[in-house]
Amino acid sequence: MRIDADIVAELKQAGENASEVLRVALTRLRGRIALVSSFGAESAVMLALAAEIDPAVPVLFLETGQHFPETLAYRQELARVLNLRDVRDLHPAKKQIMNRDPEGQLWAFDPDACCALRKVEPLDEAMIPFDAWITGRKRSQAATRQGLPVVEATEDGKIKINPLISWTPRELDAEMTRRNLPRHPLTLRGYPSIGCAPCTRPVGEGEDPRKGRWAGQSKTECGIHVRAAG
Repeated sequence: MRIDADIVAELKQAGENASEVLRVALTRLRGRIALVSSFGAESAVMLALAAEIDPAVPVLFLETGQHFPETLAYRQELARVLNLRDVRDLHPAKKQIMNRDPEGQLWAFDPDACCALRKVEPLDEAMIPFDAWITGRKRSQAATRQGLPVVEATEDGKIKINPLISWTPRELDAEMTRRNLPRHPLTLRGYPSIGCAPCTRPVGEGEDPRKGRWAGQSKTECGIHVRAAG
């Protein structure tokens, strides 16, 4: 089912007011929308804002099998603290893992294929019942994200909603402090952007926060956000 034009208009009318965008999305699209979260360094603010409106919103977490143990513990802690009632761990298909990455080393020689197997395909399947999804992407995260709109259509007819696009790292940090939200433990060890353990390293002073993701490669996205239709 396609999203009604009046709902899209209402979302756009909310501008870049994250709370209002989420209010419209989670009330007008209840039962048809999911929130996709990495439970990473900046995830707590989005999850807290959403939980205030609808703690039962489905939250999709891509459990790739290659996360840092700290990320898995943080996922449990945030779900408990925010009273999130429907966090769903999305695992890659066991048969596909055995066929395509039985040794768990695909990341080392074909990271795009690894992300497709462990992230893109599980999310595509999980999104079948939903017409829309919420992301935590922000323009400040990377040059490739500076043109992000609040609402975007995807090639499969769904819509993607980015409530926090205009938030800066300083604003996120201040909001986390104001709300006394738990912080991902790896942020204190130089990881401002956190993905799977084999493909993530700490970054140096003044370095782009996402330089620690797929370090030494031209890759900048895992693949779940590269098929927008505009």
